[in-house]
Amino acid sequence: MTKLSFGAHPFLLGFEQLERLVERTAKTTEGYPPYNIEATSENAYRITLAVAGFREEDLAITVEDRQLVVRGRQAEEGAERVFLHRGIASRAFQRSFVLADGVEVAGADMEHGLLHIDLRRSVPETVVQTIRIGGQ
Repeated sequence: MTKLSFGAHPFLLGFEQLERLVERTAKTTEGYPPYNIEATSENAYRITLAVAGFREEDLAITVEDRQLVVRGRQAEEGAERVFLHRGIASRAFQRSFVLADGVEVAGADMEHGLLHIDLRRSVPETVVQTIRIGGQ
């Protein structure tokens, strides 16, 4: 019995890239920083990342090839601080989210150690096209 991959299903023409996107997304298993994804309306979403200790200038948000990438890197601290216990993570991170066609970043805001990224999905117009048989 052969395994039929999702992108090779005969009724899903032109979706070969979807399988690669799913595989690329599945490789992201790191749990830092923790995040929430919520639907704020029918065509809007909000991603919230807990980035305690990071300043706005320590964070970078980019969209690369339909992939939302959030990177964080804190500036090196001086040696004058001596920690007896260090439980607040300050390591660099990269968190990625694959965006569907038509989903765009509407904006980002940071408050109380939470980074909010708002997304909106534009609803495409329904297009009906009549194809003539034997016509060019």
